[in-house]
Amino acid sequence: MTSTHTLFSPASLADEGSIVSGLTTEIAAGGDLESLLERFLVSIVALAGAQAGAVRVLTDDGQHMRLVAQHGLPPEVMDAERLVERDCGMCGVAAGAEVLGWVEDVQSCARHSAPAYFGQQCKSVLAISLPHGNEVLGIYNLFFGADTHIDPQTQTILRLIGQLLGLALHNARIERERLRVTVMKERQEMVNEVHDVIAQTLVYVRMRLPLLHDAMLAHDDPRSLKYYADVKTAVSEVHNNLREVMTYFRTRMDPLGLLHALQGIADGFFNRNGITLEIRNSAQNLNLTDEQEVQVFHIIQEALANIAKHSMARRAVVAIDKSPQRLEFLIEDDGLGMDEPSVSTIVSMADGGLTPSHHLGLEIMQSRARRLGGSVEVGRNDGAGTRVRLVLPLSPAQARGGA
Repeated sequence: MTSTHTLFSPASLADEGSIVSGLTTEIAAGGDLESLLERFLVSIVALAGAQAGAVRVLTDDGQHMRLVAQHGLPPEVMDAERLVERDCGMCGVAAGAEVLGWVEDVQSCARHSAPAYFGQQCKSVLAISLPHGNEVLGIYNLFFGADTHIDPQTQTILRLIGQLLGLALHNARIERERLRVTVMKERQEMVNEVHDVIAQTLVYVRMRLPLLHDAMLAHDDPRSLKYYADVKTAVSEVHNNLREVMTYFRTRMDPLGLLHALQGIADGFFNRNGITLEIRNSAQNLNLTDEQEVQVFHIIQEALANIAKHSMARRAVVAIDKSPQRLEFLIEDDGLGMDEPSVSTIVSMADGGLTPSHHLGLEIMQSRARRLGGSVEVGRNDGAGTRVRLVLPLSPAQARGGA
């Protein structure tokens, strides 16, 4: 090909380094992939003196390439290039192996795109692979209005940029898979929550309805009113606990971690509930996994919700302590206290009907603690009020994380 334009001048070498450095930093930071690609296309196109740029990724079936980012393409070209076959010319070659190559015949692009652009405004196209490991995930193109020559040093820079963009695509794919697994896991957790919290109460309702029916047929008004009250209370419990389950799945963990999330609750607790909440942490490093932090957060959140709803307290404390064997969370208040010193079952099948509503929340807390291999104990304080004690056993690695 005739050389009429040199991509990157020596004076632009500092800009090359700036692009590579900036791209490396943004990939490490994560974030939205398409906006990252579009931002760096602007820089690469300007630095290369190109007319336009585009990034294409292979579809899941490997049969096509999908346009995911572009800069400078005419609208009609962009529309035509949104999805092209994988084996399309030099772009197809670049999608099959790690190469940097020129599209020798831009008229071939015009056959499925805009003839007014290819062969007139666009004279040459560069196709560069986006590899990761032994796999090519896509390509990026630079479109030029003149025949172009690139030197070996510039080729190295363009290949490096392709490798970094390939890493970004790989990270995005991992994040999509992680999100898919998370969604599936949350769906299963929701099923478990609905079963644990609601199904048992509905069984109780089903048992009460025949008794209500028989009492009504016998014109036994006292028994009818009793069974009606039982059913009404149970339906109210189902409604309240379904709302609690929905609240749990809408509430996401603070990305800065458990301690930051708890402090966020404490900062607004008095304004919401009129109760002063203090976080006391004597553990230097909790060293919990993400899953453990999420479960602990929701156990404490449930305990604090019970305090807000039932305790009539003025003050509450969340105290965190760590030893080589276990991590302990104490949630205490100075309120009215509990009628019973231990966690009750969700439903009493005796004629007495349901236990107090907040015991349903306590059962959820126990269930979460069991998933972590830990335990929850609920009882009175030495003075007044209620104490919830969550204890988690620590693995040797977690214990070494600092006490």
